[in-house]
Amino acid sequence: MKTNEKRDSLRQAAERILDNYLEMNNHRKTPERYAILKAVYCIEGHFTLEELGVKLAEEYKFPVSRATLYNTLNLFMELRLVIRHRFMGTTKYEVYGDSHCHQICTVCGKVTEVKSPDITEAIDKMHLKRFRKDGYSLYVYGICSTCQAAITRQKNKSVPPKLGGKGADHK
Repeated sequence: MKTNEKRDSLRQAAERILDNYLEMNNHRKTPERYAILKAVYCIEGHFTLEELGVKLAEEYKFPVSRATLYNTLNLFMELRLVIRHRFMGTTKYEVYGDSHCHQICTVCGKVTEVKSPDITEAIDKMHLKRFRKDGYSLYVYGICSTCQAAITRQKNKSVPPKLGGKGADHK
């Protein structure tokens, strides 16, 4: 199954979950909830509340308030359609699903998803008492290559030239 087909299938399943929840709890099926759900399932990877709001306003011509976004995402988290992360003081969301690791640069805050079959296998083999695993999210903190290169360049600029080497005048 292609990536777009898989995302469409996941979105349709999420719509059924939302439909059932709203009907069972006598809540209104508002166009805002469904527009937000559609936008969420069209975003690849992590997104902020602001990025979601911009996508709704610009691409879907469906602006919604920050409060509506926040409340709807809380509902989606309750229904396990979306998961929330706190990365370096920033709140980001993503579609609940694939277990994976996150590399987080402690300098610039860049977050990169990493698939690790070894970690997945280790977690799958873990036996936890009185607990059913649904998935995992692992955070690995460090310094990305871009920031490391910048730090190295900065260090090289601030190191004074060596004294007493060849060609130096000694008195």
